[in-house]
Amino acid sequence: MSQHKIVSREEWTAARKALMVGEKQLTQAREALSRQRRELPWVKVDKDYVFDGPGGKVTLGDLFKGRPQLVVQHVMFAPEWDAACKSCSFWVDGFERMVPHLAARDTTMVAISRAPLAKLEAFKQRMGWSFDWVSSGENDFNYDYAVSFTPEQIDAGNAQYNYGTTPLYGPELPGISVFYRDDAGTVFHTYSTFARGLDMMNAAYHYLDLTPLGRHEEGLPYPMDWVRLRDQYQPAPVQASCCRS
Repeated sequence: MSQHKIVSREEWTAARKALMVGEKQLTQAREALSRQRRELPWVKVDKDYVFDGPGGKVTLGDLFKGRPQLVVQHVMFAPEWDAACKSCSFWVDGFERMVPHLAARDTTMVAISRAPLAKLEAFKQRMGWSFDWVSSGENDFNYDYAVSFTPEQIDAGNAQYNYGTTPLYGPELPGISVFYRDDAGTVFHTYSTFARGLDMMNAAYHYLDLTPLGRHEEGLPYPMDWVRLRDQYQPAPVQASCCRS
């Protein structure tokens, strides 16, 4: 880390207020973009998706739990894997305790993966998670919402991730999809985001963005190389004291 300029409190406050101009511009731009997002057209969901849940078979409509809005976290967990993707788990740790707050605003949040329910339940217990997590292993949900890709799609060059703007780097990839259910029970797909579009949903990253070191990922093989499952981090090395007796 380069040596920072050390200034008086008055100089620091002036610099901080100057930065605030840009922060406010970003906030206003984000609010404008959120309005545009809400104004996107919708697509009616015609396929009858049935998932495996802890209480048995459930439909996409059932996942709303009587609320009009549903947010789906597509968690990378292929049927042959023994654990969910560490990076997806990093995001999941962040929303684990948000579920009741979202429910208070008419929104249900669930995780969906292709792994069998028994594996989802075992990993959920290991991580101490309490949100609803269902298996799409017996339907096309992951494929239809562009987070899983068949070998045939990949071989034919037809696998389009992030609307074709991000190179495909695996058959299982992350995403978030949003749905709305009207009073008649009709379900509509309203939004999906992938890749860097998921960034804003990770609170830990945005806390790091407030710090002098930031995300501190420069020089790593890939940005999230440092991420581990929450129970796999090793204790941080003890820093040598600057003062010795």
